[in-house]
Amino acid sequence: MTPDDVVAVSVLEQRLFPVDAWPLHMFYDELAQPETRWYLVAEGSDGIVGYAGLMCIEPIADVQTIAVVPEYEGRGIGTTLLTRLVEEAQRRYAVDVLLEVRADNPRAQQLYRRFGFEQIHVRPRYYRDGVDALIMRLQLPGRDGQGSDDRSTEGGRP
Repeated sequence: MTPDDVVAVSVLEQRLFPVDAWPLHMFYDELAQPETRWYLVAEGSDGIVGYAGLMCIEPIADVQTIAVVPEYEGRGIGTTLLTRLVEEAQRRYAVDVLLEVRADNPRAQQLYRRFGFEQIHVRPRYYRDGVDALIMRLQLPGRDGQGSDDRSTEGGRP
């Protein structure tokens, strides 16, 4: 995602999350923090059809947002976006990836469980319309101090 994508992403955000949509400036604010944030978009023939974002402050990564327009659901876009977020979390040496998901969104919960996320907590009435948030965690392999740590090899942080 680049600043040029933000207006289109914001339009989708308002459409997909009318109750809890982020204001436009939030996307710009997120993109302005590349040391801890990473955002991407999925494009189809109609333009941007999905987007996702990650915050990573080692050792924890947090999926800030992930969305796919309904007309493009079931095509693997959400899976691809989440795969890229998890890969970026690993690249940034995260130990865990956390996310919040609406308790009334079984489709998203199923996607996260396929990736190995487990529910660890519930935030009652987290969303503006009173729906609970399920807190889910994915523990990443090889970051517990026992596995290989390639920080000194090519691709590590400066």
